[in-house]
Amino acid sequence: MQTKKIQSIEFGRVVAIFAILAMHCQLFVSYWQYDGTPWVAYIFNQSTRFAVPLFFLISGYLIQPKLVAEPMAMLRRYCSPLLRVFVVWSIISLLMPFNFQVLAEHGYLAERQGYWGFLAQTPLNSLLEGGLVHLWFIPALILAAAITACLAKAKRLEMLIPLAFVLYVYGVLAGSYQVVTDFWSPFFTRNGPFFSTLLFAIGFTIRQDNIKATSRQALLLAGVGMLLHFGEALFLNGHGQAFNSNDYLFGTFLWGTGIFLWLLAKPEFGAGRWITSLSKYVLAIYVAHLPVIILMMNFAGFHGLTGLGHDLTVLFGTVLLTLLLVKGLEKTPLYPWLFR
Repeated sequence: MQTKKIQSIEFGRVVAIFAILAMHCQLFVSYWQYDGTPWVAYIFNQSTRFAVPLFFLISGYLIQPKLVAEPMAMLRRYCSPLLRVFVVWSIISLLMPFNFQVLAEHGYLAERQGYWGFLAQTPLNSLLEGGLVHLWFIPALILAAAITACLAKAKRLEMLIPLAFVLYVYGVLAGSYQVVTDFWSPFFTRNGPFFSTLLFAIGFTIRQDNIKATSRQALLLAGVGMLLHFGEALFLNGHGQAFNSNDYLFGTFLWGTGIFLWLLAKPEFGAGRWITSLSKYVLAIYVAHLPVIILMMNFAGFHGLTGLGHDLTVLFGTVLLTLLLVKGLEKTPLYPWLFR
């Protein structure tokens, strides 16, 4: 069983988390527009969509040996801390005020009741997202691991990729392609098992079957997937789907898989770099960064910042404060409860 950390994967995780952080900062939205459309913002937004798929791929790859050896026991050990983090940060997000101007003018309850009412309109979707939208990743990961563990327990792992592929296709057709297909879904298909299962399963299978690719083959796959993703986004934009609103398309899993295979083909890439050392904080940065972004958005708005100055303040302020928060809590008893 492989125990030594693959440096390229650790490096890739850090790059991915900062790509997500930058995307959530909503950069370039108010300027660099063409015919009133912020195309730079839209293209930047979509260029980060490899990041979450990469997390699912890595998770499936890393857990494979233990999940095969003891499916249910490993599932419990793996999911229990994730579920605790999900609940804790959901509570924090439900209690934390988002709009400080409304808070100052109308009070805490008035500010919070609007958000609580918004979540109550779609209870199933809100259950899968938790207290703040970015937390959807944790239940999606848990469900992907649970499906894989159940198939491993039943000794039917040959069904994993076909089942996951069906879920993914339905998720795309009832998700971004819903403007074309008019498919129904009980909740937003980015949430739940629709996309996470296939990506988790691909990472799982790559390790189980010792699948390898050269760096050139991996880059070709990633490039094809990225071009397909952007082509689909452009096609759907012509049918009324906002270009920047696509989490997953048919090309997305190819894009993420290609990047992951490239990292595996370059196992020492990123070794010794300071940024790679941040990999142990990736989950902590993920759950903490969006509340910090909300704080920085309020700060920038209060000081009347606009344009590039606003974006730089929010981006660099979020990076700095998130890292300070995580590092500051690292040696305290709160860290295991907040960040696993």
